[in-house]
Amino acid sequence: MVRPGLSSGMSRRKKDQQAAVVTPTEAILESISDGVFTVDLQWRITSFNRAAEEITGVPRADAIGRRCAEVFRSSMCDAACALQETLRTGKPVIGKSGYIIDADGDRIPISVSTAVLRDADGRVVGGAETFRDLSEIEALRQELEGKYRVGDLISRSPLMQRVFEVLPAVAASPSTVLILGETGTGKELVARTIHSLSPRSAGPFVAVNCGALPDTLLESELFGYKAGAFTGAQQDKPGRFALAAGGTIFLDEIGEVSPALQVRLLRVLQERTYEPLGSTRSESSDARVVAATNKDLAGRVQEGMFREDLYYRVNVVRVELPPLRRRKEDIPLLVGQFIARFNRLQQKSVEGVSAEALSLLMAQDWPGNIRELENAVERAFILCGEGPIEVEHLSEELTARALAAGRGSRSAHDILDAEAIRAALERHGFNRLAAAKELGIHKTTLFRRLKKLGIALPGKDGRSRRERKE
Repeated sequence: MVRPGLSSGMSRRKKDQQAAVVTPTEAILESISDGVFTVDLQWRITSFNRAAEEITGVPRADAIGRRCAEVFRSSMCDAACALQETLRTGKPVIGKSGYIIDADGDRIPISVSTAVLRDADGRVVGGAETFRDLSEIEALRQELEGKYRVGDLISRSPLMQRVFEVLPAVAASPSTVLILGETGTGKELVARTIHSLSPRSAGPFVAVNCGALPDTLLESELFGYKAGAFTGAQQDKPGRFALAAGGTIFLDEIGEVSPALQVRLLRVLQERTYEPLGSTRSESSDARVVAATNKDLAGRVQEGMFREDLYYRVNVVRVELPPLRRRKEDIPLLVGQFIARFNRLQQKSVEGVSAEALSLLMAQDWPGNIRELENAVERAFILCGEGPIEVEHLSEELTARALAAGRGSRSAHDILDAEAIRAALERHGFNRLAAAKELGIHKTTLFRRLKKLGIALPGKDGRSRRERKE
């Protein structure tokens, strides 16, 4: 005879065992590293797996029953909600990027995928979402990006890497800097980077385009004036040198300054003093001077257009920026940077650039350099509603220019390959063996690539006699 108490105890244990039974689907969801949750049609969480707890820091018991926006505090909540889009269209969203705020208030980068949740009768009862923690991937991306970035400058080019190597030392120095480069190569951005890396970074950065103003106006802009110095001067006005006190003054296009004004600039650089217009007393300046030009200043000195003594005062530390046609490996990086910025500014979601469009962009020589490339990308960005930028979004001028040069059909890979080979050859004086060693390929492989890519070599190369015999 079984006692009643024993019978009831066995019954309870049986019920507990039944409740503890886990279905294969639940076991799989609990074992994967991606967070998974489901919601009903009122956006209340109905299930929440172990990985979701770990990524968000929110216990399952606290999450279930709450609205998903309260738990995740995501950048994609409300208008940009991927799950809302799926329930509206019936189509899944795959790999959409965003971030959530975890229980500790930290921002966690994630990618999400969504699907419609239906019951046994096929009726929509809610939605399901998986999300992946991208923190490690993001940290690795930033680590790799740090190798190609100094301040706001970004480049993979060996030519620019040399510039990056010297910029911290240049910034730490109080010396005057001269930045040389063609129009549109980013001279002002380099000047701002030098300022931001310098001990003067807390001070002002004041930029003056010396080529945009006539002499008389430029003089008053640089040095200021006193009340009564000329008709209409009713009160004192400080000049740019005064406004840049404790910081940096950037004199862009210094090669355009007239010989008369060059004398006054020389005094500021030599004696650190200047006189505002209409003043009888000198004022001191502690602003650091960074100058830039797209002119050949040494040539202008020989022509008598630029003072030799001012040239030596300005040319204490020189930074030379290569044109974009010599660093084409940076074009994909720059295009991605421009698209990301335009997406932020215009609240759009343009998804990069197609391989065909990128090949066309890389086939250009870009006489206007980075500024011209940015304008081309901005135009394409406006015409591209969604998805990647395609060839039809680029201007006809770019297409015609590439076809005229016979480079429209070359792939981005071939163009990058050709640029890397040309750069290596130039660095080694067209010594093919040395260039092949730098590129990590055999010299016969280099010869094959030269032939395939149509790269012409000078008659005389940098090989030694021994190498020629070999």
